[in-house]
Amino acid sequence: MPTSRSVIRNVHLYDPSRPNDPLGGLYLNSSVTRKTFLCMLEIVIRANSPYSVFLRGTEVPLASTDDPLQAGHYDIVCDVPGGMITVTDERSIARVLSRSVSTRRNRNFREQVRKRDGTCVITGLDNPVAFINDWTSFEAAHIFPLSHEELFRSLNYPQFVTNKSDETDTGINSCQNGLLMRSNIHDLFDAFKFSIDPDDDYKITCFSIDVDGIDGRTLDPVCRDPRDERRVVDEFLRWHFRQAVLANVKGEGESVFEFDFPDGSDMVGEIISGPRPGQRMEAELFMRLSSVSSISSD
Repeated sequence: MPTSRSVIRNVHLYDPSRPNDPLGGLYLNSSVTRKTFLCMLEIVIRANSPYSVFLRGTEVPLASTDDPLQAGHYDIVCDVPGGMITVTDERSIARVLSRSVSTRRNRNFREQVRKRDGTCVITGLDNPVAFINDWTSFEAAHIFPLSHEELFRSLNYPQFVTNKSDETDTGINSCQNGLLMRSNIHDLFDAFKFSIDPDDDYKITCFSIDVDGIDGRTLDPVCRDPRDERRVVDEFLRWHFRQAVLANVKGEGESVFEFDFPDGSDMVGEIISGPRPGQRMEAELFMRLSSVSSISSD
């Protein structure tokens, strides 16, 4: 069964004129400041006039400061009488876990990310056996997923990649679209359970219970050295952060997909009966078919 992101929330958003219809919310970890929270609302909230945000029971609107956000109920109020508050129609993408066979393109991506980073850039854990080329439990994660390469093109993101192999290469398999992570951290990243805000000193923000102690850490500088032409692209991190906010803060939040399908289980049936079946099936098929196609061309 898919998991709801809203059940653990301790921050809740309301238009006070519709007290029984929550606009969204989030699970509050210590890294979230008032400024961060207001930036998240800019992604989620749509209003036809300027608005103010009040912690329920207070009379002073929330200011954009680095003070920690408090848990509680927040009312969003238009500053102009008759103003209307809604949530955006934009949704996060349906993303599958980035597991693929070792094709030529993916091998190059993996090797370049390993060479540049050498460590889990989220936890800071070094790989002590990298010198014998043992990368067990360390994985090269795509920031922008391969299954949405057409969206990558339509957003004109290839323009940000400076080390493409040729004019036909979109750059989605460039190390500039990758980060080295422990495998369990990679899964959380793909599920939008945490993200990195390049506009807030590369701070890591968790949107769920932080089992791994990564909330509030800073993305390792090894992957973002401005002097390195292989550095990760901020625009891709910015895109991922926006997706994470949409998935976790808007409305009830997007369901967390199930990926643990035991042998003999009806994987297709579970996907079809779950949330966003069309988009998820399309992404799953893309990953599998593109892998088969890449094998045949290797």
